[in-house]
Amino acid sequence: MLIQEQMSLQEKLAVLSDAAKYDVSCTSSGVDRKGKRGMLGNAVSAGLCHSFAADGRCISLLKILFTNQCIYDCRYCINRRSNDVVRTAFTPDEVCTLTMEFYRRNYIEGLFLSSGILHSPDYTMDLIYQTLRKLRGECRFNGYIHVKAIPGADPVLIEHVGLLADRMSVNLELPTAQGLKSLAPAKSRPRILAPMRQIQKGIRTQRTELIPYERGRRFVPAGQSTQMIVGATPENDYQMIKVAEALYQNYDLRRVFYSAFVRVNDDSSLPVLPGGPPLLREHRLYQADWLLRFYGFGADELLTEAQPHFNVLLDPKCDWALRHLELFPVEINRADYLTILRVPGIGVKSAKRIVAARRGAVLDFADLKKLGVVLKRAVYFITCGGRMMYPLKIDQDFITSQLVGEERRKTWDITNRDSYRQISMFDDGWMSSSPTAQDTQTAVFGQL
Repeated sequence: MLIQEQMSLQEKLAVLSDAAKYDVSCTSSGVDRKGKRGMLGNAVSAGLCHSFAADGRCISLLKILFTNQCIYDCRYCINRRSNDVVRTAFTPDEVCTLTMEFYRRNYIEGLFLSSGILHSPDYTMDLIYQTLRKLRGECRFNGYIHVKAIPGADPVLIEHVGLLADRMSVNLELPTAQGLKSLAPAKSRPRILAPMRQIQKGIRTQRTELIPYERGRRFVPAGQSTQMIVGATPENDYQMIKVAEALYQNYDLRRVFYSAFVRVNDDSSLPVLPGGPPLLREHRLYQADWLLRFYGFGADELLTEAQPHFNVLLDPKCDWALRHLELFPVEINRADYLTILRVPGIGVKSAKRIVAARRGAVLDFADLKKLGVVLKRAVYFITCGGRMMYPLKIDQDFITSQLVGEERRKTWDITNRDSYRQISMFDDGWMSSSPTAQDTQTAVFGQL
């Protein structure tokens, strides 16, 4: 397909912002940078999340492709070479104009720039470099910039871009080499991992140093991330979470993002998903990913080859706890921080508060609630002063039956996030049976 050269900037924006919506690997900035005199913008580590789209994704960045033209023919991609879609491309000046004007109007706080491959990886990466150099130099933009590193591009170009961007990402696309071979044969695992390794080494080298290049900017100060597609190939949850764990350990990634497969192309090699995109599976992977990064869990603790998929009715932490009831209940006033952290209903912040608060007092259940503990989950797994909150039995079937009700509601919310309807007293989306005549009567007369 030929690039449409006569399109207006607004028409290009409509095409290239829509083409970027399937790339989810952008989130809060992760870098603090105060404003500088003579420059426009700053970056706040806490993030750029002011508003969210209907699908839950952050929209505070100007998220665009430089071009949707591509030399590759990946089966799952809307921008693949063989698709008959309108093709266009920005110029470096146009990207700078959009970013600066949107920022001045307070529409955005930063730029997320990805791209299809125009002519070659080197050619495209050079265009991205020219864009960032103009933004940082001529436009004096000091805000957050997230850029895609293109596999196969010259390492020198990636280094130059890394000294201008805050975060870089290289999409792994699919979790295994076999998956890439079947759906993206022009791409290979070694070619994707090469720029990841380069970015990792550059970050480590500059962790305590400043390189005198482009006004002493650090190399990718907010770290790097990647994205994997969920459900396009037969890999199970265990394989995906093992890959994520290896990336965190071996490449120092800040985030691994998971994108539920959306069948945008009519291709026999792509799976047909009658229920739509696997949103619940994506959600469970994100929950497990959080446990890997902040709760001290290992992938082999959450899943095994014998049990390779996450429980659809329970989140991974609750599921793990129910499979290890021999470790519970935990005495809140004596257990160490890491043990407390593994209790369902207790997060990182509440665990830290517990450890700090019990230095000066003996905690009870009322105190835990004030500290942010979700007691309706934690109550089955903890004691305060040697006593449980209620006379409960530590039984897997009993606790599961109590926890599943809440998770069923959350599951319905995830899988039906795009459906809207009038709320009814009884038809609330997760009831398995209709109300009885007596129930209806008591509801009408306010005798609930």
